[in-house]
Amino acid sequence: MELKTAKDFDQELLILFDAYVHGAIDRRGFLSKAQKFAVGGMTAGMLLTALSPKFAEAQQIRPDDTRIRTQKVDYPSPNGTGTVKAYVAWPAQVSGPLPAVLVIHENRGLNPHIEDIARRLALDGYLAFAPDALTILGGYPGDEDKARELFAKLDQTKATEDFVAAANFLRSYQNTNGKVGAVGFCYGGGMVQTLATRLPDLNAAVPFYGNVPAAEGAAKVKAPLLMHFAAVDERINASWPTYAAALDAAGVKYTAFQYPGTQHGFNNDTTPRYDAEAAKLAWSRTIAFFDANLKG
Repeated sequence: MELKTAKDFDQELLILFDAYVHGAIDRRGFLSKAQKFAVGGMTAGMLLTALSPKFAEAQQIRPDDTRIRTQKVDYPSPNGTGTVKAYVAWPAQVSGPLPAVLVIHENRGLNPHIEDIARRLALDGYLAFAPDALTILGGYPGDEDKARELFAKLDQTKATEDFVAAANFLRSYQNTNGKVGAVGFCYGGGMVQTLATRLPDLNAAVPFYGNVPAAEGAAKVKAPLLMHFAAVDERINASWPTYAAALDAAGVKYTAFQYPGTQHGFNNDTTPRYDAEAAKLAWSRTIAFFDANLKG
């Protein structure tokens, strides 16, 4: 089956889908508003299916790939939800301590796509550590709609502490070199930005199209930042100029890229919003950034 891209959908429909994904409207609201785009034998439900993630088709690294090792672990989060589950991936052939990368998911918890991202990082020579913020609610439920419903019930203050605890846990995690970076997507991108204001010893931070903190938080950032933004993403981009000015005023070392023609979520290869060219470039920049800041 030919995979559809963002160009196959009306921009208004893509914006509507983004609102649905981020909880601004519910499923019924999306289907009602999407009805006007249901032409040529399509239904609103079929449009939603076409826009939704296809995990199996997009998987790049199989869980049983012999080049890597994976396991599920629990780690303590005394200021958060208590105990959190995480997916860990690292290269099978290890010659010494590895740099660690905290991988922070979107607003659906630790789904198969984020596990695949962790495995990709393992192939690039990192110990990738991907927590599931939904642990306290039973973990990722295997269904994106249910995951979003659960996510809305999270205590976000405690969820933030869970990710702070994960970064601190990685400092002394087995077979790591003491350097910790973080990468996140959408919700995870915003969380990476938050961690950069909370953790002065964070060695590298890479948020993909995530919300930025309040401007006063910029002065607390010590980690080098590499930020990726989509071009067609008004919801996220509106607050960037103010935060960029605050980063400049604070003398923070950062690089920001905006990818022409891309939609929010362009790095996520499970949905039509994926942009292969932009994702490849953004990922190559991400690995080069981590190599420079975590492997040296």
